Amino acid sequence: MKYRSQTITSRPPARAMLKATGLTDEDLNRPLIAIANTWTEATPCNVHLRALAAKVKEGIRAHGGTPIEFNTIAVSDGITMGTEGMRGSLVSREVIADSIELMTSSHFFDGVVALVGCDKTIPAAAMALARLDLPSVLFYGGSIAPGQWRGKSVTIQDVFEGVGAHARGALSDDDLASLENRACPGAGACGGQFTANTMAMAFTVMGLSPIGLNEIPALDPRKDAAAHKVGELVMRCLAEGRTARSFMTPEAFRNAIVSVCATGGSTNAILHLLALAAEAEVPLPIDLFDHIAAEVPLIADLKPSGRYVATDFEREGGVALLCQKLFKAGLLVDVPNVLGPSLATESADARERSGQDLFYEVDRPLKAHPAFAILTGQLAPEGCVMKLSGKDLQVFEGPARVFDSEEEAFQAVQRNEIEAGSVVVIRHMGPKGAPGMPEMLAVTAALVGAGLGDRVALITDGRFSGATHGICVGHVAPEGATGGPIALLRDGDRVKIDVKGRSISCAADLEARRAAWQPTPPRHTKGVFGKYIQQVGSASEGATTQPRA
Repeated sequence: MKYRSQTITSRPPARAMLKATGLTDEDLNRPLIAIANTWTEATPCNVHLRALAAKVKEGIRAHGGTPIEFNTIAVSDGITMGTEGMRGSLVSREVIADSIELMTSSHFFDGVVALVGCDKTIPAAAMALARLDLPSVLFYGGSIAPGQWRGKSVTIQDVFEGVGAHARGALSDDDLASLENRACPGAGACGGQFTANTMAMAFTVMGLSPIGLNEIPALDPRKDAAAHKVGELVMRCLAEGRTARSFMTPEAFRNAIVSVCATGGSTNAILHLLALAAEAEVPLPIDLFDHIAAEVPLIADLKPSGRYVATDFEREGGVALLCQKLFKAGLLVDVPNVLGPSLATESADARERSGQDLFYEVDRPLKAHPAFAILTGQLAPEGCVMKLSGKDLQVFEGPARVFDSEEEAFQAVQRNEIEAGSVVVIRHMGPKGAPGMPEMLAVTAALVGAGLGDRVALITDGRFSGATHGICVGHVAPEGATGGPIALLRDGDRVKIDVKGRSISCAADLEARRAAWQPTPPRHTKGVFGKYIQQVGSASEGATTQPRA
């Protein structure tokens, strides 16, 4: 078979240099398979990926390939949350995708295994695989085990909300320290149906990741065998000529959206699936998310709005059982999966444990209300995303409290200056304005901890963490930095969130204020952030840095 890598391995100078890395003639006569690893010691989500890579390599070698590993960056959302560092999170998605594309294309690798963990590494790797369109497998390092605190399972979400409870005196210094020490017991990505687990599930349902293997927890002994299997799978894809885009069909994107809705997944999935669709050249209008969400009830009881964590989800049947129930209800379309010829076939043998109460039936759901809604209207002409998490809220209306940064809003919550019934507006947090569209978990968690989670709404042109719950509207587009209507709001303006009508509006003549509006100077004009501000597009299109017509 003719391999791409022979462009390199047929050249004596290149072979000489590759032999200096320890490769032999036999190695260089085999297909070269890239392992794009996002390992780092900077976050527990990815700290174990180096060991998993060794098992993937074993699987590749056992099935006739030569693995070559390289690394990328990874910015931790949970660690940088609430700081300037959080502005680098979404920017890192583009840098990771670019680096995987550059390394793989420049070295003419024949296939790719992408090892991912923390939030942005997952969509970033998928975006790179779409660009490269090589035989590929996306393999998720798995979720962290829940911590145990005072007889209950806890995650990082509880620590963020504990900060708010501590601020209002409901949690002592010692209590907060105790919670901090027990919430994250080891390696793995954040444990609820937050962004990492949501995206790993979505790409499994799409077919790019192997069903049943992604969701095995990070430190579970079975994970090594799963990694070895992934090495086999990429070699099978190479032999069969199956490339990444063969899994990225319109039907597969629809399936991914259905899975996010059915599990109350992170609204960041909307941003990332829009971005991936742009890379894969698959039409995906933002309003399709709303149409699908209206049809799909919540059937999995998972944090942040539910009771269970990702390790429970896997133990009770995982993605296979979820798909089985969704196929039964006619909500999924059968598509290939990298593990086998058919998602339906690979999920058919899932067994439901008698008495389990994590999964519900589609016709008897946990909540009939959609997981999110796409609103448009006066304040968001290009659309915005409202996180519902099973809430049956129809209308919320109140006076605006306007902030130009997350830090200002967080301090106002900490000083107990936010009144019930108000609408907190945090603007200039969009892709260009922040830059990098940071998540507002520090603020939303503080509001929940202060007892205001269901009594205050929050609107932003930034994003929300998968751990966020409450009355939250994000991804407002156009963003404030480009002159979107959110930039024209003032304290006291009456803001109306109409879920049933899918609209968001304000009782003020905003256009009359436009003549007096002046754009704020960009926060950065040089370096990675300066380049990002110049290149990034609207959140309504995935906030990518791809050139636009």
